[in-house]
Amino acid sequence: MISTTIARKVAMALSGLFLILFLGQHFTINITSVFSENTFNFLSDFMGNNPVVQFVLQPILIFGVVFHFVMGFILELKNTKSRSVKYVSFKGSANASWVSRNMIISGIVVLSFLGLHFYDFWVPEMNYKYVEFLPQDPDRYYGELVHKFHSPVRVILYAISFVFLALHLYHGFASSFQSMGLNNKYIRGLKWFTAAFALVIPAGFIIIAIFHHLNG
Repeated sequence: MISTTIARKVAMALSGLFLILFLGQHFTINITSVFSENTFNFLSDFMGNNPVVQFVLQPILIFGVVFHFVMGFILELKNTKSRSVKYVSFKGSANASWVSRNMIISGIVVLSFLGLHFYDFWVPEMNYKYVEFLPQDPDRYYGELVHKFHSPVRVILYAISFVFLALHLYHGFASSFQSMGLNNKYIRGLKWFTAAFALVIPAGFIIIAIFHHLNG
């Protein structure tokens, strides 16, 4: 049972690290929209029409998202069932941070955001290319991005979601290395890096949304 739980934690950590790599790549492309419309269109067109990205990496990414969150729910369920003895005087905050005790909550918010994000961008892209079979326009991506942030409600929803993503990353990114047994002299440096990543990347996405809302 213990070895099975450890295996699940390692599998979840690996899938989380894979999603973090995608998040970094996604941010790198999106941040170019703030500085250069042409660069953003070029990179988006390349990613949107590269067969390796579309037919190999994209299915792997979707599987990784589903696997990571399903594994998270399974581990949370197992942990809940394992708490057969509950102490009235137990204070969770004395043993762990709010973030680590509520990863399932931040995870649900992030998963809900991913649903909205897929609805906003992935579904229209699939409809454009594989349902309506519209002619490829390499200059359409910037306009589509800006259009999504016209609504202040959508910008607020995105901002809230990225705050929860920051909380989820703050604990999850660092703990993923520990789940894989990387608890050595470099762990302090890794914690600093993961904390910076958890702050900078979500904040960057919020800035992108606000920028296009104000300038669109």
